[in-house]
Amino acid sequence: MRVAIIHYWLVAMRGGERVLERLLDLYPQADIFTHVYDPAAVSQKIRNRNVKTTFIQKLPQAKKHYQKYLPLMPMALEGLDLRGYDLVISSESGPAKGVISPPSAAHVCYCHSPMRYLWDHYHDYRSQAGAVARAAMPLMFHYMRGWDATSANRVDAFIANSEFIRKRIAKSWGRDAVVVHPPVDTDLFTPSTEVSDRYLWVGQMTPYKRAGLVADAFTKLGLPLLMVGAGELAKDIAKRAGPNIQIVERLNFDELRKAYASCRALIFPPEEDFGIIPVEANASGRPVIAYGRGGALETIVDKETGLFFHEQTPDALIAAVEACENWLADFRPAAAMENAKRFAPHHFDRNIRAVVERSLAGGAPAKAPVFASAGAGN
Repeated sequence: MRVAIIHYWLVAMRGGERVLERLLDLYPQADIFTHVYDPAAVSQKIRNRNVKTTFIQKLPQAKKHYQKYLPLMPMALEGLDLRGYDLVISSESGPAKGVISPPSAAHVCYCHSPMRYLWDHYHDYRSQAGAVARAAMPLMFHYMRGWDATSANRVDAFIANSEFIRKRIAKSWGRDAVVVHPPVDTDLFTPSTEVSDRYLWVGQMTPYKRAGLVADAFTKLGLPLLMVGAGELAKDIAKRAGPNIQIVERLNFDELRKAYASCRALIFPPEEDFGIIPVEANASGRPVIAYGRGGALETIVDKETGLFFHEQTPDALIAAVEACENWLADFRPAAAMENAKRFAPHHFDRNIRAVVERSLAGGAPAKAPVFASAGAGN
């Protein structure tokens, strides 16, 4: 069986690329197709595969400014020649699902999220864009939304990475999906007997990750905080952060594991599609203070493996941190670690195979998220 995996772009190792690595383990014969590929920015496992790019790769400074070429990506996807492939798996967060697959091939889309900048986060992105981009976005994104919704009909079966995204798929594209949570290699994380008084934030310093909210809240609190991440807002965050906040651009994996295991609690303020970081913190035996919307509602058990706050404001986060200080005496690391096991990779493997095998056999998509990792028997 010939397998093609379409991934939006390969310019960093984030959650989507970790899912891609697991798909490569399941389908070692697969070829990868992507818009932009930077070998130096991805893992050896990805570099070892046959990676083919669209014409976007050849455009000026594409590795850095690939998102500026978003309007050209539908045409680029449709130009990919997938003749001879029996199975097409698209990994969707940027444009990936819009390929034209052979009539005899099964096309399964693993959706991390419909493109945020086209749909539910459109007004946030537009308000933060430059004057020229802000003027062009209404017409350009109107066209993109039409293509995005129409191209959903090219997919035989959708898989959502969370119940939150299953609902977003239904609203944006009018398609149902089954839920298969992303794989988290929980065995890589272990608890520590030495827990510090320092809180932890990990992520990209981009607007929707809400790093500024965290910096503002902890500057007021005066409690120690380690922030790990880089991005377009990094300079602004550094200016806003008080002396109690340490900011580092990145940690190697061993350093990150230690940071998880020794933190007082992880702070997770975005409305995330799924959110692997909170699961990794729980797997390390530490609690999570999370914004109570999105994927966090599926990964964190309130007042057992973490606490929720319900407004993305410094005051709401401050109140949650203060509540955490009082609750920590009741927190059980073992409960957090057991919770994280729900997302171990073997659940992902089994459920992905089930959806793919049914699609190859011509079966109809499921009408309910029957493959979700949560729950008994998974």
